Amino acid sequence: MDRPSPTDQPRLTRRARRLSDSETRDRMLRAAIDMINRDGLTVSLEHLSFEAVIRAADVSRSTAYRHWPYRDRFFGDLVKELARTAGPPIVRGEIGLIKQILAENEHGLTTPQGRHDVMIELVRRLALHDLRELLASPAWRSYHALCASVAGLTDGELRAEVRAALADSERSRITRIADAWRVLAEMLGYRLRPELNAGYETLASVLSVTMHGLVITELAAPDIASRETVAAPFGADTEQRWSLSALSVAGVATTFLEPDPDADWDGQRLEAVYQAIDEWASPAE
Repeated sequence: MDRPSPTDQPRLTRRARRLSDSETRDRMLRAAIDMINRDGLTVSLEHLSFEAVIRAADVSRSTAYRHWPYRDRFFGDLVKELARTAGPPIVRGEIGLIKQILAENEHGLTTPQGRHDVMIELVRRLALHDLRELLASPAWRSYHALCASVAGLTDGELRAEVRAALADSERSRITRIADAWRVLAEMLGYRLRPELNAGYETLASVLSVTMHGLVITELAAPDIASRETVAAPFGADTEQRWSLSALSVAGVATTFLEPDPDADWDGQRLEAVYQAIDEWASPAE
């Protein structure tokens, strides 16, 4: 009688540690979000296989079904998690671009006109950078699909929960945008126009709505929001190539902001500017 080959011998494997319900839930939702970010979100989520999510999450099938005995319950939790984590920050790339622009224009920061030109240049380049980053982000495409589809959710309780999660996510993002613009304005000697009686959160809200519209427009009709023209708007000294997105964002920024007459610039101001940027950057590290 032939002896079994080594490949026929039963394999001895170390028994995997049993995951807790919390760990199973986190793994399953994260695996599903990764799959959606890779493949895209549809209104019905019918393209997403519960069994495929179990395999991708590398969790016990029995544990997954114990936690979610019905497939619809899993997708309900998934939609709420997508809403809660919507809109990933893009701060790290913005910080690098801000530092680059400041380094290129250090000589101009000593005069009010020079600081205005730097402010306009920052807006011009950051707006197009942000538009491109958002368009390239699968998570943002899923976010916009979710915003568009939430009204069609038939479960009234789920619809209310998703809307609440989306609202919380948007408020958090607006707070981050407001903090960033506060730092940017103050370090370049700008302030909010007092006659508007508005705070940085209002500025951030208008900018957020503007950018949402630009992203949706670009998704539907590519090359509109990124279309460029040569101009010297908003009191700039020289002509530059301006995208529609940059003109839109700069229009909002100059509506809300003006040079602060009480702002002084001395030899230590530039060092304080870079320190402020690093402090802004630290939460994104």
